[in-house]
Amino acid sequence: MSSAFVAIGVFVVVAAIALVARRRQVVDVPTQKSWTVPQQLDPADFPARGEGWSVVVFTSSSCHVCADVTAKAVVLASPELTVTEVEYSARRDLHTKYGIDAVPTLLVADRDGVVRHHSLGPVTATDLWAAVARVRDPDLPVVEGGCAAHEHDVDH
Repeated sequence: MSSAFVAIGVFVVVAAIALVARRRQVVDVPTQKSWTVPQQLDPADFPARGEGWSVVVFTSSSCHVCADVTAKAVVLASPELTVTEVEYSARRDLHTKYGIDAVPTLLVADRDGVVRHHSLGPVTATDLWAAVARVRDPDLPVVEGGCAAHEHDVDH
């Protein structure tokens, strides 16, 4: 009988230790990566024309989303706006200089190289074109709520 009491006592002590150890165990919250977005570009790296606006798209040849973003950006090229693609393997130096750690990274900069808008990842043509229009003419009205502000009839 005394061996049963000892076994029960040992079990209770081990269970108590396990419970205390489990409660003390701290689970780290998953970290969220924050990407680097330059706030200033050197105008010598991206010569602009006309009004001096530049759209710069940092890309990689292995990124299919990059090709899509670049295709949407090049449509904006005009005498007043320069569009430049900076592909990683061709211009690794610029990716390093500006700390680009995610592609596609799209930047809209003024004549002094101040980044007025940026986009990381995929972007719709409508959002890109609207963003460029807003930075070039800050007096344009802003539609609050984006697509959520419009009613859509969608069949599911």
